[in-house]
Amino acid sequence: MNNMVMLNHVSHFNIGQILESGQVFRFEKISDHSYLLNAKQKLIKITQQPDSSSVAIYNTTASEVEEIWMNYFDINTNYENITATLAAKDEWMAKAVEFGKGIRILRQDPWEMLISFIVSQNKSIPHIKACLKNITNKFGFPINEVDGMGEHYHSFPTPKELSRATEEDLRECKVGFRAPYIMDACQKVLNGDVILNDLYIMPIEEAKAKLMTIKGVGPKVADCILLFAYSRMELFPTDVWIKRVIEGLYFEGKDVKLEEIQKFASEYFGELAGYAQQYLFFYGRENALFKDISKKKA
Repeated sequence: MNNMVMLNHVSHFNIGQILESGQVFRFEKISDHSYLLNAKQKLIKITQQPDSSSVAIYNTTASEVEEIWMNYFDINTNYENITATLAAKDEWMAKAVEFGKGIRILRQDPWEMLISFIVSQNKSIPHIKACLKNITNKFGFPINEVDGMGEHYHSFPTPKELSRATEEDLRECKVGFRAPYIMDACQKVLNGDVILNDLYIMPIEEAKAKLMTIKGVGPKVADCILLFAYSRMELFPTDVWIKRVIEGLYFEGKDVKLEEIQKFASEYFGELAGYAQQYLFFYGRENALFKDISKKKA
């Protein structure tokens, strides 16, 4: 890979923590300090030495970094203020922020997030990654070969490209019962029943309701799509894993309904709820908090 661009003096940026925090799936770790990332119909390699505020992005240009990757990595958001505000909440939040202080919430493609989180239901992160790779290899287009390694990487298929898939095709990609959900998403987006760009300006509850007209999109999946594609930071996606973490840290291990978890997060974390969710998710998973209950599901 050629055409390397350096980002210098970037605080609160750890590429490993960002990519391993459960918000993105089309990446590969190639060494302790380097990752391949397939996003925005491009393939880049990102290298960052430990504790360094400099990041090297390969296979890009200065103009692409400015037009695509600065926004994608949320570079211009002040994470100094965000982390300070959250850390002041309580001891557990301070520990979570300190542990994952290099996390940034990516600004990803809505269509890719829709399909990714439909696929994510009841699957571990390695399984999600494998399914999405199967889908892109089968229905996307080759975009690059990596450093002579002989492996081609593929673009994420558009709704039109993916709509050509039959249910059998999708099941061959190991998505299981989610195959009809993916087909329904293609149909609704192509028919204009769901216009993804409109969700940027919709009130949050209206946007959630619109996404949930797609088969297989429930509250948690809708929240993930809106957080990771639309930067709706007031949302706190809640699955079994994060539910157990919140119960263990804030409710003395008592069983609490999902609605109560959501209400707590909204009131306690406010407009920073999405950031809090990512720090707590990463901290809880990496430290195996409540592992016996959660079983590390995404």
